[in-house]
Amino acid sequence: MQRALSPAVLAELRRPRPYPAVSILMPTHRREPDNAQDPVRLRNLLAEAKEKVQADPDVSRADRIDVLEQLDRAVAEVDLVHAEDGLAILASPGEHQVWSLGRTAPARVVLSDTYLTRNLVAAQAAERPYWVLAVAADRVVLWDGDHERVTEVHDHGFPLVRVFDNPDPERQERIGDTPSTFRDEETKTFLRQADTEVGKLLAADRRPLYVTGEAAALALLDAVGPIAKEATEQLPHGGLAQADAETVRKAVEPAVRAQAERETTDALAQLDAARGRQTFAAGLDEVWRAAGEGRLGRLVVEENFRTTVRDDGEHLVPASAEESGAREDIVDEVVERTLDTGGRVSFVPDGTLSDAGRIAAVLRY
Repeated sequence: MQRALSPAVLAELRRPRPYPAVSILMPTHRREPDNAQDPVRLRNLLAEAKEKVQADPDVSRADRIDVLEQLDRAVAEVDLVHAEDGLAILASPGEHQVWSLGRTAPARVVLSDTYLTRNLVAAQAAERPYWVLAVAADRVVLWDGDHERVTEVHDHGFPLVRVFDNPDPERQERIGDTPSTFRDEETKTFLRQADTEVGKLLAADRRPLYVTGEAAALALLDAVGPIAKEATEQLPHGGLAQADAETVRKAVEPAVRAQAERETTDALAQLDAARGRQTFAAGLDEVWRAAGEGRLGRLVVEENFRTTVRDDGEHLVPASAEESGAREDIVDEVVERTLDTGGRVSFVPDGTLSDAGRIAAVLRY
């Protein structure tokens, strides 16, 4: 199963597919006894998806055989033992993908010419992804982090590893003809390459960046390019370029937590300012309609706010999941619409927006 979403990956997932593009969404559970129901639900949803494909007269025989095979392959890749809070299975002629989500999703099966992605979009935003760059004189490692874990990136030119030409640097250091590691030109060139590669990455996937290394390494990186200066925070901590994922996560956790608190404070300040300018929206019904008009400049949502509604033509009204026209992932839909129209989304702790219906926004106009 995959979980490393990025703007580029989401854009690829959302492009049109040959019909039928099948999306299977379902909630999953991390712990017993709730996770006992997950295999049963998955089998039922798979059966529903196959039945829809087989019964659809617009699906050719060749595509039907192909998609049914893709669905079986996808389900074989599902790992419910290590499930998170949601699961997305996507299949169309010639391809399939399985995504584990850190945010729950309603159980549904959809056939269309695009995949249903709003739950993936909302999950990616809610995970507050960040980058960690661990710098040493001979190794630069990039880590992809979220609220639960960090994973080493083996892409975008990383890890960068430098092999010293000098077979006996300690001897030459003793006799005085080798400059300090963090002053020689080769080290500068090496870290300049890291600066360039991270710059390309941030241009494609902007998120908070934490740069870590011993003080001399951070100073040299700061001197050779703009990345260290643009970092969310520099953390003087040696050894992380050779460390395991859990060690890196623990080292950056206080900075990540502090950044989340700063973001919450900033979001609430913007909401307060918007009240005075009369560019403030609160409550799901008002925010949803403004999102549909592309008016949300910044959306602020409580982390675990979920609700089921239906549209009665004028307003969103509470509904049960069994009702006709019920929309269980309306909050995810608002998140996706906000991001699609260039707005910013912030998730804040539960209870933060209790006086605003758990969801509020700064309007563009």
